[in-house]
Amino acid sequence: MLLKKILLVLLLSYHSLGAQDTLSLQQADQILNKAPVVLNNDTLFYFKNGTETYPVQVRANEASLRLKRLTATYNPLLDSLWLQQNNEFVEIMLNNDLALVTTLQDAVSDSTTTFNLAEVRLAKIKNSLRGTEGLTTKEWAIRIGYFALLLVILILYIKLINWLFRKINLRLSKVERKFLRKKTNILKYFIPKDTVNIFVFISNILRIGVIVITFFIYAPFMFSFFPWAENVVNLFYGYIATPIKYIFFGFIDFIPSLFFILIIAFFARYFVRVINEIANDVEIERFKLKNFHRDWAKPTGKIFSILIYALALILIFPYLPGSGSSAFQGISIFIGALISFGSTSAIANIIAGIVITYMRPFQVGHRIKIDNIVGDVIEKTILVTRIRTTKKEEVTIPNAKILTGTIVNYSNEDHKPIILHTTVTLGYDLPWETAEELLLEAASKTEFILKEPRPFVLQNSLDDYYVSYELNAYTLKPKKMPLIYSEIHKNILIAFNKAGVEILSPSYVAARDGSLTTVPGKLTTEDKSPLHKIVDHLTGQNQKMTITKPDDNMKS
Repeated sequence: MLLKKILLVLLLSYHSLGAQDTLSLQQADQILNKAPVVLNNDTLFYFKNGTETYPVQVRANEASLRLKRLTATYNPLLDSLWLQQNNEFVEIMLNNDLALVTTLQDAVSDSTTTFNLAEVRLAKIKNSLRGTEGLTTKEWAIRIGYFALLLVILILYIKLINWLFRKINLRLSKVERKFLRKKTNILKYFIPKDTVNIFVFISNILRIGVIVITFFIYAPFMFSFFPWAENVVNLFYGYIATPIKYIFFGFIDFIPSLFFILIIAFFARYFVRVINEIANDVEIERFKLKNFHRDWAKPTGKIFSILIYALALILIFPYLPGSGSSAFQGISIFIGALISFGSTSAIANIIAGIVITYMRPFQVGHRIKIDNIVGDVIEKTILVTRIRTTKKEEVTIPNAKILTGTIVNYSNEDHKPIILHTTVTLGYDLPWETAEELLLEAASKTEFILKEPRPFVLQNSLDDYYVSYELNAYTLKPKKMPLIYSEIHKNILIAFNKAGVEILSPSYVAARDGSLTTVPGKLTTEDKSPLHKIVDHLTGQNQKMTITKPDDNMKS
C-alpha cells in the first residue's frame, strides 16, 4: 500500500503543470480516497472517507444508485427533499425515504460542519433534479418558440380534422334513416334525441376519439422542451398508464383462466344443445322413451339445461377476476338474499309448475274446471296457467293455487266420451216409467248426444214432495257443454209440455192460483182459476164470440 502511494505521488508530481513541489503522502491519501456521487450523468460531489470494510468507492456507488432509484419519479410539486439531523450525522430525506448520509468525518474532510455540508449537498441534488442550470435566455426563447410552433400545428390539425368530418357529416346526413323508423329497432334509444342521423352521431364520436388520441400522443413531444413540465407530464401519464397497465397485465394473467372458462362454457353449451335436440325429437315422437310422455320432453330438457348451466357456473366462478374479493362476495350474498326473500311465491309457483307438468292433470286445449272456473287451457308456463272461459274471458291462475285446489278435466287423451247430467224433480203422482220415457226422448233429440252408449235415467232421491230424476247422456264434445245443456233443457221442456206433464213439485201446486195446469198450450179457458175467469169477463178477453141475426120485426 505504501509503495502504491509513493508511485502515485511521483506520477502526479511528474505530470503537474506549473507545480514544482511533489505531493505529500497525506495529499496522495486524500486523492486515493475520493469517489464521485453521480446523478443524471453529472458529478454532484465527492466522498472522501471510507473504511477497510466499507471502501469509499463502494459507498459512492451505493449512494448514486439510491439517488437514481428514488428520483426516477421525482416531482417537485408533490415530492420534498429535506434534512434530518442526528448526533453525529445528517440525513438527506426524499419524502420518507433515506437518500444520503453526511457523516462527521465528511465534514472534517471539508473543514466545515456536518449540517452545512449536508445543506450544500442537498442544494446540488435539487439543482440536478431541476435540470435548468445552464439555460440561457436565448435557449429559453428557442424552447418557447418550438412550443408555440407545435401549438399552432396542433390547432391547425384539429381544425383540419373538424373540417374533414363536417364534409363527411354533410354526406352522411343525406342517408335515409330507414332502419331507425322500425318499431322493433332498439338502437334509436341509445342516440341523443337531437341527433338527426345515426351516422352523423357515430362520425362525431370518431372525430372526438381522433382528437383525443392525437392530443395524448402529441402532448409529450410538445411539452418536452420545458424541463419543469417533464415531471408533470409523466405524472399525468402515470395516472392514465396505471389503470391501463393493470387491465392489460390483468388480462394477460387471466388468459389461462379464460381458456378454462371457454372450455367449460363450450361443453356446457354442447350438452344443452344435445338435450334440446333429444327433447324436440321426443316431443314430435321421432324418438320414443318407454313410459315417458312426450309433453314431459320440453320441461325435462329445461330442467337439465338449468342444472348443467348451474354446474358450469360453479366450476367457472373461482376463475372469474375478483371472485375472491370481499366486494364480489358481498354482492353475491346481497343478490342471494334478494332472491331468497323476494321470490318466495315465485319459487312456490315454479315448483308447483314442475309438479303439475309431471302429474299431467291437463294439457293445452283441454276443457277443465278449477275453483268453479270452467274453460279451455290456452297456455301452460312454469309460473301460471291461462284459461279462456266459455264467456271468452282469459283467466290467469298461479300454479301454486292449482296444485292446492281441485282440478276437473272434461277432456282426455283417449277421446273417450264423458257423461253430461241434469236433474229434474217431479211429483209422486207421475209414474216413473213416464218420467224416464220423456227424459230419454229429450236426450235422443239433442245434438251431440251419442246414441251409443245409450242415455240412462237415475232416481237420485225420494224427497218429501217430489222424486229427483237425473238424466245422463254421453258426448264426445266436452267443449260444447253449454250448448248441449241448453239443448237438453229445451228438449225436456218440449217433451214434458207435449205430454201435458208439469215439472212442478206438490208444494208449488198447493200454493198456485187455482189453475188446473201451468203447461203452455194446455191451459184453456175452462182450466183457468175463477179469479182469472172474472178478470177475463170484465175485460172482455178470451171470451167466445156469438153472432145473432136481426129479427124481421126489427127490420120493419
